Amino acid sequence: MTVRKRSGRKRALGTRRPLALPSRPNERWSLDFVSDAFTDGRRFRVLAVVDDFTRECLCLVADTSLSGARLAREQESLITKRGKPRTTVSDNGTEMTSMAILKWCQETQVEWHYIAPGKPMQTDVVE
Repeated sequence: MTVRKRSGRKRALGTRRPLALPSRPNERWSLDFVSDAFTDGRRFRVLAVVDDFTRECLCLVADTSLSGARLAREQESLITKRGKPRTTVSDNGTEMTSMAILKWCQETQVEWHYIAPGKPMQTDVVE
């Protein structure tokens, strides 16, 4: 009998060092999700993207399902309107650590910073 060994899920290898405060607009964007439910019980999520320096909400995207590929598309549309950020900050959610996001980071040369697991206060700009 052959035993198959499962390998663990590939994790994103973003930086987790402490972040300095941004000194100008478009230097750092924060991404996070908020969620709610319709009266019939169906859930929906809203992606919030905030410029950490100006504290301006750059976009809100509401949908019942938001994949990593959709996140990358929304980031691209924001870049065409506002310019490219130096760093993007997010939690370690499955959408944020997906292969689509990792590929997008490599293509656009935008650094992605993941907050420490279990520390939502590190994205306090969005929360």
